[in-house]
Amino acid sequence: MIVPRTKLIVWASLVLLPFAAVGATLPGALPVSLLFIGAFFAVVIYDAVIVPGTLGSLKVVLPGLLRLQKGRAGKLELIIENSTRHGRALRVGLALPSELGSAFDDQNAALPAGAASARLDWPLKPTRRGQYRIERVYLEAASPLGFWSVRRAQILKTEFRVYPDLFSERDKVAALFLRRQQVGSRAQRQAGHGRDFEKLREYVPGDSYDEIHWKAAAKRGHPVTKVFQIERTQEVYLIIDASRLSGRPAAGGDVTTLERFVTAALILGAAAERQGDQFGLITFSDRVLSFVRAKNGQAHYDACRDRLYALEPQLVAPDFDELCVFIRQRLRKRALLIFLTALDDPMLAEGFIKSAALIAQQHLVLVDMLQPAGADPLFSNERVESVDDLYRALGGHLRWRDLRELQKVLQRRGVRLSLLDPERLSAQLLEQHAEVKARQLV
Repeated sequence: MIVPRTKLIVWASLVLLPFAAVGATLPGALPVSLLFIGAFFAVVIYDAVIVPGTLGSLKVVLPGLLRLQKGRAGKLELIIENSTRHGRALRVGLALPSELGSAFDDQNAALPAGAASARLDWPLKPTRRGQYRIERVYLEAASPLGFWSVRRAQILKTEFRVYPDLFSERDKVAALFLRRQQVGSRAQRQAGHGRDFEKLREYVPGDSYDEIHWKAAAKRGHPVTKVFQIERTQEVYLIIDASRLSGRPAAGGDVTTLERFVTAALILGAAAERQGDQFGLITFSDRVLSFVRAKNGQAHYDACRDRLYALEPQLVAPDFDELCVFIRQRLRKRALLIFLTALDDPMLAEGFIKSAALIAQQHLVLVDMLQPAGADPLFSNERVESVDDLYRALGGHLRWRDLRELQKVLQRRGVRLSLLDPERLSAQLLEQHAEVKARQLV
């Protein structure tokens, strides 16, 4: 497509209007005026005829996949291939999604003469994680005489993957990472409460009766105690709720609850791998959305990250029955299951209590939810200045009491419910995992 440029309008006003006026007022000058006007039209038409070939030798090459992090500056590199190697000025446009945080929609590029290609950097700063695509790039260049602009759209496919920003979270949990490193120590086998049989030893007063090997004691004529080897490798599964309540803003900011869950899950996955555990992932809403079996390694971590970066809240209620049946069928080995969900809805809490019975005896189940805003015990807030504040505090106390009752009910069924701080969610998850590993609860 060709469009007129400002230069054409200016020259048309300088040539057509004066010569038309002279030809109309002076009859003898009419042939000369028509000659100049005809010559001008011939030049403009010639410029329009040769302009389509201006962009024919250009090709824009973009990477098929670009990985970015939310809130972190990045760039998209465009390679403009010029087969004729003629120098020219070019205008490049991209229809980028607003979530990618581009400061402009088009840029000017100068292709140097004699160069087969030129690079154009497009700065980006994503504001939201997720998956985005662009399918076209638009080019515009001036005709050889500058009267026209030619525009062309080139079809391409580029995928943008915007991951959560883990750098800020890693700064918050850096001390925990260093504390778990055990610098200067070396790995060795230890004996203790585990699942792998280690050896038999003589009975020592204080040993539990369930640790006595009765058959060996009968043969030897005196009590013999079983010793088990501590399990170094555990399976840890993060089970993330992506239903309607996960779309609520987390207390203390505009970030959604699901955003906190995704970031904390990736941090915990990296920490579990450093400590020798196998990390797995399950996401669900009214059905199981994704399942990644527990493994370790960088490729496995990347697979978990790719399942989480585009996860968005869904306007449905969670189905805990289907989820727990799925877990019971797929996970045969005892594992640590960490649920990241919200149970402040009484109906959801009742459904989870019934469903958790399927898995609580086989696995170690921890349920973590963000502390609801205002759900505090009465008289814990000193800023009560009006009757409205008093009623608001009473409502928060009732919510806090219901959650405390829910904790007791789940505890009797072998499930531990914790209310975590949204700002310290990652650190508190790491502390939970370290406690479970140290006590060999799995």
